[in-house]
Amino acid sequence: MTWWNEEGAAMMVVLEYLAAALVLLAAFFLLVGAVGLVRFPDVYMRLHAPTKASTLGVGGVLLASILVSLAHGRPSLAELLITLFVFVTAPVSASLMAQAALHMRLPSGAPVPRDAVPERRAHTPGSTGQASGKS
Repeated sequence: MTWWNEEGAAMMVVLEYLAAALVLLAAFFLLVGAVGLVRFPDVYMRLHAPTKASTLGVGGVLLASILVSLAHGRPSLAELLITLFVFVTAPVSASLMAQAALHMRLPSGAPVPRDAVPERRAHTPGSTGQASGKS
């Protein structure tokens, strides 16, 4: 179904501008992810930036593709399936890569909070390390 009247042509132009804006936004997210991949110091931080940004970037491109396909009157089932696939597999693959890095005992550059490691907690005389809960 193609819109041939003036109202339909105006709507098609609006949808194409919206799709162009989504592509630009997606490009920004992909650029931020690429910069994070280059700039972050260790594997865990490098893993975080591209997975979050690329999911948003690819999602923006796919939404733009859905808008353009709707403007031209054809169904967008393929784009919907690709979007579902990307949003399901990106977090799973990031989790598997993080688990592999942990298994290989790769060091992290992130500071560890003082109370996260039991040996580093400040012990006060007379304390048993348990929280005092007054009823």
